[in-house]
Amino acid sequence: MSDVKKVVLAYSGGLDTSVILKWLQDVYQCEVVTFTADIGQGEELEPAREKAKKFGVKEIYIDDLREEFVRDFVFPMFRANTVYEGEYLLGTSIARPLIAKRLIEIANETNADAISHGATGKGNDQVRFELGAYALNSNIKIIAPWREWDLLSREKLLAYAEKNGIPVEMKHKQGGSPYSMDANLLHISYEGRHLENPAAEAEEDMWRWTVSPERAPDEAEYLEIEYRHGDPISLNGKTLKPHEILAELNRLGGKHGIGRLDLVENRYVGMKSRGCYETPGGTILLKAHRAIESITLDREVAHLKDDLMPRYASMIYNGYWWSPERVTLQTLIDQTQQTVNGWVRLKLYKGNVIVTGRDSKTDSLFDPTIATFEDDAGAYDHRDAGGFIKLNALRMRIAANLRNKK
Repeated sequence: MSDVKKVVLAYSGGLDTSVILKWLQDVYQCEVVTFTADIGQGEELEPAREKAKKFGVKEIYIDDLREEFVRDFVFPMFRANTVYEGEYLLGTSIARPLIAKRLIEIANETNADAISHGATGKGNDQVRFELGAYALNSNIKIIAPWREWDLLSREKLLAYAEKNGIPVEMKHKQGGSPYSMDANLLHISYEGRHLENPAAEAEEDMWRWTVSPERAPDEAEYLEIEYRHGDPISLNGKTLKPHEILAELNRLGGKHGIGRLDLVENRYVGMKSRGCYETPGGTILLKAHRAIESITLDREVAHLKDDLMPRYASMIYNGYWWSPERVTLQTLIDQTQQTVNGWVRLKLYKGNVIVTGRDSKTDSLFDPTIATFEDDAGAYDHRDAGGFIKLNALRMRIAANLRNKK
């Protein structure tokens, strides 16, 4: 008999977590609490409630976390201009610490002994969920069915579902398995099927959010984003909530074929993995944020941020959002953003995000009287450059003198 009496399951209502729900009841003989997070995946979530009810679940949580997701996770990440391995905007990675946080909160609210998730033993998500959970509750028990059961294929999962009367969408029953997909307000990801061959081009009908650049409008579209303390606060003059800004940027970016990515990445568990991503709004935000920083950040501060960013990106990708080092680094990043105020104008055209203007009335470090190519009326003394260059060349001049003596 298991000592687990109640477990909180991260539950989507799809095949994997529906099987897990019944498996937990059968194997652990425990009460299951289901938690479904609305983080902007764009799917109807009420069917998950009905499926859970069918299997006797009494405590069902379906939480709208869209605003918290963008405000407290996506925007702080974008303050650092975060990109993993030069390309990936971390759409899946940044959602996991929020889900882990809510799992622990619900476990506390319901007096549950354990939490459970549907991440496989090959992927990054098991690490992200569990590192986050342990950081927030060191004594929590975690049940990862993919590391315990023998249902290690789609066919075995389907057979278990059929045997136990678990409803399965027809797309799973016909034509083989679909892509493994994960969606939220920041992105949608695709893995599996022929994407497992990194030489194969992704099928055009796979993409859900973006048109191909070839089919994007022939006319460019302009937009303007206003920033306060490093976060966007309005779009085209209209003040919006964080998740509303990202949703609208997703719409605009998708319309213009922006944000597609085909990537072979290095998973934390050690293997390489090929995935395709759509991140239209995030692609626009990255370009815009760098643009407003270009006139409001001191040079050395900006370069320091760029130096630290790859390490910060790895912390998020590898599941260390709740670690003391990420929190410490976030404090530094947020301090740099106090002067990142102003607006950026961008042009969207056939897969491209083009900066066409930026300004800050209060915090711009761009001084046209010094930067001008015209007569600056003595604002900059050109003679100062000579000594500056000689001092910076001193070590190289000494080395040159030594070489010449040999």
